[in-house]
Amino acid sequence: MKLLKRKSKNKTKKTVYLIVNENPKSPITEQYRLIRNNIHFSSVDKEIKSIVVTSPEPSDGKTTTAANLAIVLTQQGKRVLLVDTDLRKPSVHYAFNTSNLDGITSVLTKEINLDFAIAKTNVPNLDILTSGPIPPNPLELLDSKAMELVMEELKDMYEYIVFDTPPILAVTDAQILGNKCDGVVLVVASGKTHKDQARKAKDMLEKAKCQLLGVVVNGVESKKNGYGHYS
Repeated sequence: MKLLKRKSKNKTKKTVYLIVNENPKSPITEQYRLIRNNIHFSSVDKEIKSIVVTSPEPSDGKTTTAANLAIVLTQQGKRVLLVDTDLRKPSVHYAFNTSNLDGITSVLTKEINLDFAIAKTNVPNLDILTSGPIPPNPLELLDSKAMELVMEELKDMYEYIVFDTPPILAVTDAQILGNKCDGVVLVVASGKTHKDQARKAKDMLEKAKCQLLGVVVNGVESKKNGYGHYS
């Protein structure tokens, strides 16, 4: 199957602020460290290596959270891979200003090998695997045996793998990946996400037998910062 190659255009560029890397002393960065610590605490009884980041709806800040979480995980000397599995509206390549001509879809359709698809970043210990060309069948690719094999291979290569996935109320991709991964972080937006939407997203994850590691609340009014975290 040949997938459509699509180049990034500035007019569609999405803002993904890597505050952990750009402002390590920010109160917001400290909140990401708290999320990292909570993940470590969750690893007491079960090793947490693969983490899905999703949200109820678009524009809740899931990609920003996934990217900054991946960076903060590297700061303890861990090798981390950030994978863009939002195969409908990918954004990770915008955050790191890199090409998206090849990526995870290219690997799954056997156009290139995994090592070639993985890109280095200017963040020590952090690599990224972009989405690659937009496929006509995102769910089928993510729920394939090929995807399971790639995930197992990545676990041997990295200490943490963070998957940025589509909003869970829009499509079931996050449920599929969440069931295959060790845990899920749910991102909601204060003043935007309704309680019933957040509750429905949580219920959907639980029905898919995903382990919910915690909830990140973006946009919380505070004198110190604009992020909050509740596990």
